[in-house]
Amino acid sequence: MSRRATPPCATAQRGAALLAAMLTVTLVATLAAAAAWQQWREIEVERSERVRVQASWLLTGALDWSRLILREDGLNGGPDYLSEPWAVPLQESKLSSFLAGNNQPVSDPSQDLENAFLSGAITDQQGLLNVTNLLLSSGGINPSAHQAFVKLFGILGLPAQELSSLEQNLLNTQTSSPSPNAVIAPQRWAELINLGLGPNTLNVLSDYATILPTTTTLNLNTAPALVIQAAIPGIDLASAQNLVNHRTTSPFYNLSDAQKWLGNFGTAINSTDHGVSSQYFQVLGRLRWDNTVIQETSLVWRSGSSVSTLWRVRGSQGPSPSLSTIGPFSAPHS
Repeated sequence: MSRRATPPCATAQRGAALLAAMLTVTLVATLAAAAAWQQWREIEVERSERVRVQASWLLTGALDWSRLILREDGLNGGPDYLSEPWAVPLQESKLSSFLAGNNQPVSDPSQDLENAFLSGAITDQQGLLNVTNLLLSSGGINPSAHQAFVKLFGILGLPAQELSSLEQNLLNTQTSSPSPNAVIAPQRWAELINLGLGPNTLNVLSDYATILPTTTTLNLNTAPALVIQAAIPGIDLASAQNLVNHRTTSPFYNLSDAQKWLGNFGTAINSTDHGVSSQYFQVLGRLRWDNTVIQETSLVWRSGSSVSTLWRVRGSQGPSPSLSTIGPFSAPHS
């Protein structure tokens, strides 16, 4: 007895049903994957926002702590030198260790404090050559500051024509007449690229120079040897390095101490260009939370016991080395 053949229409119907089932499974899987991705995205956005807000408070607290340290130092008066508490950088440390010291709970999983690390440093900005010193308040270029920068550019092998362009553009900022080519006075280090300095010059020079709101004296207690060599006429690098070595154990309490120690070179020191104390400091705070690094740089001005924040710049970046490998004089300009 022979089998009855399956009608072609029944085969087609089963094939269509199988195809419809496969399409349904594919659609459900796609919708489930999209829902899971959307949920993951919302969780990550919420987590990033939480980290941003918490980091903002933490870095603000770190800045306030730095201002308190500078205020206490200002109350004591006297010179500013690198063995004082403000000059010691904070090595990368777990944030939970700070809170534990204040009897705060550190096991709250919502805070995730075990993955948060804080580091920071205070650097004396008057230990660097100040670009603002190039201009005289009465107009024109300051001869002593000009010679210091000429010497520094020569030591570093930087193009002299860029210094000439910088000075000319700085002079243009003093003109009161409106002009389509008028130059705006720079407020931040990065803005000097608009006044004639190339990116490489700006990068190399950032370890030895800064830009501050007012003219300042160079603090001989905190300036690097190369800056001292540039700022004191006639002195060589070896003598400048000897000065740095000497002040490590015996900081200068007044200019007379520095003049006596430098001997013949001391005659070039004057109270207009040199000093032993500072008013402008840069505060660097860095928070590393998992793979996110949030860094804030601030400029503060101290006058007696009053410490004011002049500006703050904050940004996120990828993983970076801790201050234990960077050192106290490598805080970036903004």
